[in-house]
Amino acid sequence: MSSNGTLRPETIAAQSVRGVDATTGAVSPPLYLTTTYARDENYVPKLQENYQRNGSPNLWSLEETIAALEKGQAALAFSSGMAAVMSLCETIPQGAHVVSLKTMYYGVRNWLQELQRKGRITLTLVEPDGIAAAVTPKTDLVWIETPVNPTWDVIDIAAAAQAAHKVGAILAVDATALGAVACNPINYGADIVFHSATKYLNGHTDVLAGILVTREVKARWQEIARLRAAMGNSLPPFECWLLLRGLRTLFVRYNQATSNALAIARHFSNHPKVERVLYPGLATQNGHAIAKKQMSGGYGGMMSLLLKTDFAGAKLFCTQLKVIAPATSLGGVESLAEHRKTVEGPSSTLPDNLVRISVGIENVNDLIADIEQALR
Repeated sequence: MSSNGTLRPETIAAQSVRGVDATTGAVSPPLYLTTTYARDENYVPKLQENYQRNGSPNLWSLEETIAALEKGQAALAFSSGMAAVMSLCETIPQGAHVVSLKTMYYGVRNWLQELQRKGRITLTLVEPDGIAAAVTPKTDLVWIETPVNPTWDVIDIAAAAQAAHKVGAILAVDATALGAVACNPINYGADIVFHSATKYLNGHTDVLAGILVTREVKARWQEIARLRAAMGNSLPPFECWLLLRGLRTLFVRYNQATSNALAIARHFSNHPKVERVLYPGLATQNGHAIAKKQMSGGYGGMMSLLLKTDFAGAKLFCTQLKVIAPATSLGGVESLAEHRKTVEGPSSTLPDNLVRISVGIENVNDLIADIEQALR
């Protein structure tokens, strides 16, 4: 594959940055299932590293490809999304201030609150429009999601970056729902981009992985890389191979999910049993004007329905679906629905009647009919 930077992202995803294997001519990247690598006649490693905990050809190919897709200088792949998040959090100085969101993926929010309880950080959780007012000279990290899970409000990345950089903090953006297709946060000033690669990047519900991408390789990034090696959290070769295979269809999957989700959102916007549809592509959505400007690659397949029912009724709705599976996760080829408050547990502040739907690539008429029968 060409390395002159002229290739468009669809081509990079379909072929990976390394393209056809130079050694064997294999079109699909070979899988290197070995934990150690022999040195040459001068006792020098033949590759970048000589032990799997530090990396593998599959890992490097994956990281180079995702860094190129996200317009970053480098990427690091981890054994899970939370492993990536926790590695970044380990670089926060003792007692430093962090700004994040009241509504967001609860696993990250809970971990930030745990660090606060332990006295590691001070934490301010805000609404999407409260980021600039929350930063202080002691702020080290601003962590945002856009669109916000599971309300799908859209945050202005450039404005958040400006607020963070004004006080010398870094901006990290959870771009999982953007799929490296709808938007590249680094283009808008983000310092680090995070993906739960389990979701859209893989797209087949068979890999657990996390990704960090950096705008620039600096001391903090090098510290994250050292932490990953020390903790043994790098993504194993087989998972890297599966993730690269998933990336080959990223754009066609994301575009089909977007098309389906927009049709479903419009269909149920005025449904008698639906209080409100939450979806970035609707003019009624918080931040829709930002989404139109920022999400030039599509609005994605994530939405939530606020049903005209109570806690028990929303849970019942999920169990009545026949095509859409009542399961956690998102971004796969199959559609999923979950009663988010049940999943988050007693600490959840979400509405009782919110059902999150990850729209897949099935026939949209089948999905609409399934939601209709479940509402009945």
